[in-house]
Amino acid sequence: MPTATLNQIETHYRDEGDPNGAPVLFINSLGTTLHLWDPILPHLPDGLRIIRYDMRGHGETEVPPAPYSMGTLVKDAEALLEHFNVKDALVVGLSIGGMVTQGLAVKRLDLVRAIVLSNTAAKIGSPKMWEERIDALRTRGLPAMSDDIMMRWFSRDFQTRPELSHWKAMLESTPAEGYAGCCAAIQGTDFYTPTSGLRLPTLGIAGSEDGATPPDLVRETVELIPGARMELLRRTGHLPCVENPETYAALLTDFMKETGHV
Repeated sequence: MPTATLNQIETHYRDEGDPNGAPVLFINSLGTTLHLWDPILPHLPDGLRIIRYDMRGHGETEVPPAPYSMGTLVKDAEALLEHFNVKDALVVGLSIGGMVTQGLAVKRLDLVRAIVLSNTAAKIGSPKMWEERIDALRTRGLPAMSDDIMMRWFSRDFQTRPELSHWKAMLESTPAEGYAGCCAAIQGTDFYTPTSGLRLPTLGIAGSEDGATPPDLVRETVELIPGARMELLRRTGHLPCVENPETYAALLTDFMKETGHV
């Protein structure tokens, strides 16, 4: 289990593929680990350098006391790329990972050459909503909340598939402190102004049945960036890399070719 001390915490990561290949950094969503991306990896082009990590408070990464700030999460991603001496990465972020991606691109454009904003937004929900989520977590625990979260995460089709139990278990195993810490980071984030200043190749991806970041919310953020385009996956929820990995990987591959990353 490779780890590195980054931004004062032990961070679990995977650095796979061609060490000299075009780098792609994947940033996971709230309540998932770096294994969120497992379904798409077999469908990506050969020769890439694929870097993944468990976000602060998730998976095998250290769990500092909540709350966390978005600035801290951005600094974690920045420190990981610097640890590997990687520049000009394609950064793919989903949900909170997409918020981190926006913040990283704003702060360190020297590290980022293109971004994919998947099922995310410049601002997600309201401070009151996140406060209620944190309160529910503290009083009820994640397992008691997981059925409702699965409804927001996955399409009606996927709700009946046996694989749902794997992702539900991943959510329920998330440390409560880490989940609460990242909820607080989302609660305090409004990137509309900084994201509107970005000028780099951008692909937005949304799922038509996403109950967490609906397509219109994703589109509103993607359209802040001149020249960005958006793809909508039908009959798909909040985690399209899980529900529709071949199509999702094809979108990433096409974007890499368009931007000269491969």
